[in-house]
Amino acid sequence: MVLDPNACYNAVRARDRRFDGRFFAAVASTGIYCRPICPVRPAKRENMRFFSSAAAAEGAGYRPCLRCRPERAPGSSAVDAVSRLVGAVIAGIEEHASSSAGVGELAAVLGVSDRHLRRITAAQLGVSPIELAQTQRLLLAKRLLCETTLSQTEIAFASGFGSVRRFNALFKARYQLNPRSLRRHAAREGAGPQGGPQRGGLVCQLDFRPPIAWNALLAYLRLRAMPGIEAVDATHYRRTVAIGEHAGWIAVSLAPSGSALKVELSPSLAPVIGAVIARVKQLFDLDAAPDAVNDVLSADPRLRPIVRRMPGLRVPGAFDGFELGVRAVLGQQVSVKAATTVTGRWARAFGAPIATPFEALDRLAPSAACVAASSEDEIAGLGIVGSRARCILALSRAVADRRVLLTAAADVDAQVDALKRLPGIGEWTAQYIAMRALHWPDAFPGTDLMLLRAAGQSARELLARAEAWRPWRAYATHYLWQSLGVSS
Repeated sequence: MVLDPNACYNAVRARDRRFDGRFFAAVASTGIYCRPICPVRPAKRENMRFFSSAAAAEGAGYRPCLRCRPERAPGSSAVDAVSRLVGAVIAGIEEHASSSAGVGELAAVLGVSDRHLRRITAAQLGVSPIELAQTQRLLLAKRLLCETTLSQTEIAFASGFGSVRRFNALFKARYQLNPRSLRRHAAREGAGPQGGPQRGGLVCQLDFRPPIAWNALLAYLRLRAMPGIEAVDATHYRRTVAIGEHAGWIAVSLAPSGSALKVELSPSLAPVIGAVIARVKQLFDLDAAPDAVNDVLSADPRLRPIVRRMPGLRVPGAFDGFELGVRAVLGQQVSVKAATTVTGRWARAFGAPIATPFEALDRLAPSAACVAASSEDEIAGLGIVGSRARCILALSRAVADRRVLLTAAADVDAQVDALKRLPGIGEWTAQYIAMRALHWPDAFPGTDLMLLRAAGQSARELLARAEAWRPWRAYATHYLWQSLGVSS
């Protein structure tokens, strides 16, 4: 990725949050790289170099700043074919940091060759996929050392290292600091765990580019909260979590700074904390670029008032793609309230019980494999019409067999086509799933009745008008829904 050094330097001098995570600034005289918002006084222009990724900065021999903490920088939204692929690579590596998945497996998920994946990653980020994964694991470990009380052994394995010895050696070689020293430094600087969470959980903080329409985001999720699995009130989003063999709960709230989310996790999720962080970022759309969205959508005179009235509106994603896919099918041609009621029955029938500190949370989300093993009659017996029961069963089997991949690391076009080949899934459902489960900012369910009402246009007219909203049509969709005071 080509960066304009003068523009980058001006952003650093201004500590402009719009550029946080879009590039990193390194200082040759200190060997340290920072986020553009670092509170330390900027070095002279001639002493600075700029990189499009933390991995590229570390590949050039720089180590992360202990003040601005690059591991907490938000990512970037993928808006074209190239950035979409790079974004999918980053998402896949972030979610599977603790697994042994190789480049070949990731390339297969993305529908490209190993060679193409390496070429694109090197051109856009300046590193190979393996180097990117290694940096991701080190930065996750750095985050956990600073923000949690996990032991070094727990952190090593949670970050994807095969041994504590390997973790210690690589950490010291890359950062010129051993893990224990970093933890002591964080404690001295007040960057360590702040007083500890209630209920014995772990706490971490996820930064984003402000503003964020937090109340609107919680309201959207509250209407769709799956009974037993999710609970949302005026300040918190809570849910049960199952990733592999690990199960527990999370609680998410807005941090006092207003530019980060506070995430509390049960100790049982420590081994998969990297995957949890990745999924929370997708659910709350923390990589959004509000300024870029605003610039494009404000050009439409009919959208401009709602965009200005509600800056930082996010497109709610999905913590679990299959769960969201079922929700989308159950929401076809019925009210949000009715869909939520039926979803609760589905969760109660197929979700495993779990004990949590929260009375409203007592079920894990059903897995695709579990539902795939059921029958159409079992699903229909929950009060679900036959056509939707067949659709849910087909979707479950497709996800369980990996014929459909509902993650942000999947190829959007291929997955939309695969979804539409399933019985009962048309363009609206496929685009809705792409918008939320595949985290695609240009997804557009243009035939949605509430969307057409808000726009005051026919489907053909709206589709033509929406060309000017690219690559942010998913955001335009949510702004139009908000303009009616409802959410589809």
